[in-house]
Amino acid sequence: MSCCCDQNDDESALTTPLSSSTSPTVTDSTATISPMNSYFSALTCRDTLRLIFEKVSLTDLARASCVCKAWNAVASDDEMVVEAFKAPWKLLEVVGKPSSGSFWRDNGIGKFAISHRILRGESVASLAVKYSVQVMDIKRLNNMMSDHGIYSRERLLIPISNPDLLINGTCHVELDTYAKREVAVLYLDGKPDRKPGTLLNRVTSDRGKRRVIDSLKRSMQVDDGTAQYYLSISNGDPRAAVSQFSSDLRWERQIGLA
Repeated sequence: MSCCCDQNDDESALTTPLSSSTSPTVTDSTATISPMNSYFSALTCRDTLRLIFEKVSLTDLARASCVCKAWNAVASDDEMVVEAFKAPWKLLEVVGKPSSGSFWRDNGIGKFAISHRILRGESVASLAVKYSVQVMDIKRLNNMMSDHGIYSRERLLIPISNPDLLINGTCHVELDTYAKREVAVLYLDGKPDRKPGTLLNRVTSDRGKRRVIDSLKRSMQVDDGTAQYYLSISNGDPRAAVSQFSSDLRWERQIGLA
């Protein structure tokens, strides 16, 4: 038969912390679980981290890369980042590597575009109807000042209005000279027939130069010789040619020549 003292002794024994020889003492039961906590070594295991990070969004993956070196090594892995970029849109493949790592930080629908090769008789308005997008959205994406800008280009980037187009699709990371930014480009008619070149490469052919000059003539309302002159002093850049022409025109007006 036990007494109350024996009962108190039993309760005391149950509440007495274990010695350090049997188990480490947890000083704070509310401590945050983190990779820096030695009791949770699984959080620094590369294989475990990959299984976890495969389930998170691109934004959370970027945050995870800032936690510690162990997490950064996994979260910054190229394959891991590309898979996170593809996942929301169910893309089959992303071809190419961007010049800047910041490209992967955002995979919103605005990051993607359709490549459309311009055919004779097409206009910005007709393409807007064809792809169910706004005219201004096409102009904004391609840095077009007017509808005439279509005549100096071989293709236009079209904003994607239907995300289902990306399902099982292949996008090519390209730095578009006109858009002046890197875009994940979707080719609805297959793979690109060549790598996108610079503006100078595109206007080296006689046909390309002719289209650019005709566009400048309409935009600046000048003759053929004047358009060729401003194109030549602008290193083949139509936008710079228009800008230089406008600057010269303002100067002439100021001194009373125009």
